[in-house]
Amino acid sequence: MDFRARANHALYLAKILLAAWRSDLEQQRIPSTTLAQAYAPGARDHLITAYGWFLLTVSQASVPPAGPPRCCDELPPLPAGKVLPGEINEFRQLEASGWLGDMLRTRDIDTPVVRRPDNLAVVAGDAPGPEQMEGWLGAMSSLFDRMGDSLDEC
Repeated sequence: MDFRARANHALYLAKILLAAWRSDLEQQRIPSTTLAQAYAPGARDHLITAYGWFLLTVSQASVPPAGPPRCCDELPPLPAGKVLPGEINEFRQLEASGWLGDMLRTRDIDTPVVRRPDNLAVVAGDAPGPEQMEGWLGAMSSLFDRMGDSLDEC
């Protein structure tokens, strides 16, 4: 399986999780904060994995031993004489001050925060909701399509 196919597969897995999350929210059997703790980390990981595979596609780099990179700074060095494509600069900008940076920023999604010592109710920390995840997925899909078209022309 090539890197682009792996990126698309990771996006597909994120879509499945987001659909399940939406379905569980509609059923209202489990508190939304608990659902965020259950779904947000996995959906975000699939999006970040998709991004890593696409970074490798664009840069035409090989897979590092640790797997796909999670950001531009984790891209493996290119062979001598090879230059990073301009798309990587766009990714770096989005990582620094855009939706990609927001998605990549480490959050305390898994650790519940107790509201009061005498109450067992917890909140889900700084977990993004399904709307934000779907926004990231849509932005990533559009970016992949646009950049993928330019890669196909080369």
